[in-house]
Amino acid sequence: MRRRSYANGALYLVLSAYSLLTLAPFIWAVLTSLKSAREIADADSIWPQAPTLAAYETILHGPFYQWLWNSFMVATAVTLLNVLFNTMAGYALARFRFRGRGLLFQTLMLLVMVPSQVTMIPAYMIVARMGLVDTHLSVILTSAVSIAYIFMMRQFFINFPVEIEEAATLDGSGPLHRFFRIVLPMAKPALATQAIFVFMGIWNEFMKPLLFISSVDNYLLTQGLNAVAKQYAKSSSWHLIMAGSVISILPILIMYVALNRRFLNINDQSSGIK
Repeated sequence: MRRRSYANGALYLVLSAYSLLTLAPFIWAVLTSLKSAREIADADSIWPQAPTLAAYETILHGPFYQWLWNSFMVATAVTLLNVLFNTMAGYALARFRFRGRGLLFQTLMLLVMVPSQVTMIPAYMIVARMGLVDTHLSVILTSAVSIAYIFMMRQFFINFPVEIEEAATLDGSGPLHRFFRIVLPMAKPALATQAIFVFMGIWNEFMKPLLFISSVDNYLLTQGLNAVAKQYAKSSSWHLIMAGSVISILPILIMYVALNRRFLNINDQSSGIK
């Protein structure tokens, strides 16, 4: 009993230390954003001597709101498309029997190993021929599907109880009705998990916007933060850069907290039904 308590204590200590190590950059960014330019230049202490929100006021007076809205619009569209297409593809690969299904799945698994940098130039050429360069639609269309999450949803549906769908079939439900009215509501934990990671991925995406978008008004948040960092790189204005970084993190935190709570509630309900 004592050994188990000691082991648990050591585990909690290691996890706490890791948590502090993970939170340290975020805490440093928040504290730096509350400093003045003079405190940044002096660099006497990590703690702000006279906390101020001047950095947030300055950063929000620029085109930051437009960049924030652009990123939110693109991330929302990409998340919705991914959740729909990845889930439908995963369900088809798990449930439907058709010629070439195994070859298709193996091809998708091979494509996962292809670095995204390899496909950037071909993607740009396709987007250019479609006349979508310097538009948000270029980022949305090239990010609408993710093979990794198709695989995740396939594995989820393989373990999904077939008896529920068979009972719905006996009641006269067609494939589309079963998928949208029965399967999807019961797959909410997997959908929430997929939505969180897809949203975070496209929200933090930098290479695609840098390749496709050139107008300042069309910048996504990552491009905007990069422009702000370049603008103030030669000065001691790290408080402005950190203020923009802190604001950019807030939507991700809000979405994660909201979907994480829903994820836990759904798991509790499903375990209760079982």
